[in-house]
Amino acid sequence: MSTPFARHDAMNDTQPLDKQESVVALARRAEGGTMMRVAEPQALTPRRLEERRLIHRDESVRVHADAFRELRTRLLALSNGATFVTLVAPIDHGCGGSFVARNLAAAFAFDETKTALLIDCDARHPSQHRALDVDAGVRGGLMDYIADPSVEIERIVHGTGIPRLHLIPNGTSREATAESFTSLRMRTLIDSLRGHGDEERYVILDGPAVKGSPDARILSDLADRVVLVAGYGMVSPGAIEKAAASFPQDKIAGIVFNNGP
Repeated sequence: MSTPFARHDAMNDTQPLDKQESVVALARRAEGGTMMRVAEPQALTPRRLEERRLIHRDESVRVHADAFRELRTRLLALSNGATFVTLVAPIDHGCGGSFVARNLAAAFAFDETKTALLIDCDARHPSQHRALDVDAGVRGGLMDYIADPSVEIERIVHGTGIPRLHLIPNGTSREATAESFTSLRMRTLIDSLRGHGDEERYVILDGPAVKGSPDARILSDLADRVVLVAGYGMVSPGAIEKAAASFPQDKIAGIVFNNGP
């Protein structure tokens, strides 16, 4: 699933991206009852989406797009109509968990009635800011918000150039401990950002690898569903079973085998 997308060499893609092209409101009243507003970059062309290994609606990536739309559909079927928070956790580093999390979020954003918020929770190997061309150095991200009570939610939510998809990068601080994810501030953040009532916002947590750290298991306490990512040919059936046993079984939504032939 994670093989690089083919490029549309015939496309004319010379327009510069204007990262402050427009400003839209997130349909959720967050801290203090104020409406968060996010600067939206100019929408990315199919060619630029493929350079970032992101799905879109064109025929060239239909197989990839349909796979993630099917995953989205299965998650929605488990939710009984309620919005939810999904943790995407690779079994080991290099299995492609960030690729799956990013494209699952994009699949939710395909639907004009829904919005998606991707949160990079992997402090050891943060990647979403690079993949989505977001500069976290100016406004920071998740770890900055947790560490500094003066940082507001609105500051760390970034537009991505994909309509209805926003990103909270991991941030400039690289020290993450179990206490970061169990803190009241982290829990309040997730509760503030998840969809409520008629608002169809779906939060995707891009988690660290299950192997070698308790962080993914700790993050699952904040999630309603867990999607595990196994690199095709990289992990044994025993390792998959061990990873799955680390999470509450009622939260496991399934396993994605990435890098398939």
